[in-house]
Amino acid sequence: MRGAERRGKEDRELVVRMAKQIGILFPGCPAHELAAIAEYTAVIRGSGRVGRTEAGRNLEEYALTAAVIAAVRHKHTEYDKLLAQGMDRATARQRVGDKIDEILAAWRT
Repeated sequence: MRGAERRGKEDRELVVRMAKQIGILFPGCPAHELAAIAEYTAVIRGSGRVGRTEAGRNLEEYALTAAVIAAVRHKHTEYDKLLAQGMDRATARQRVGDKIDEILAAWRT
C-alpha cells in the first residue's frame, strides 16, 4: 500500500474510532453530529485541530471534549456572527457559554 493510501485509511479509521468515543462521552449526541464532528476534527493532517494532536489521535477525553465544544460553539450558537460583528473571541465565548453548556449537558445523557 502506498503512503497516501495508507494515510487515508488511517484517517478513515481514526474518524470511526473518534466518532465511537465521542458517542461514549456524549451518548445523547445525534449520530449525524458525531460523524460530522469526528470528520471535521480528524481528517486534515497538519491542521492544528485537536483531533490531529497526539491527545486527539489517542482519543483522550479532554481532547475530544474540546472538539465537541468547538463544534457546538460554531454550529449551535451565534459565536461566528458575534465575531463577524467585531466582538473579541473571549467576550463572544463568554456570551455563548451557557448555550454550549446546555447542549453538552443534554448530550451527556
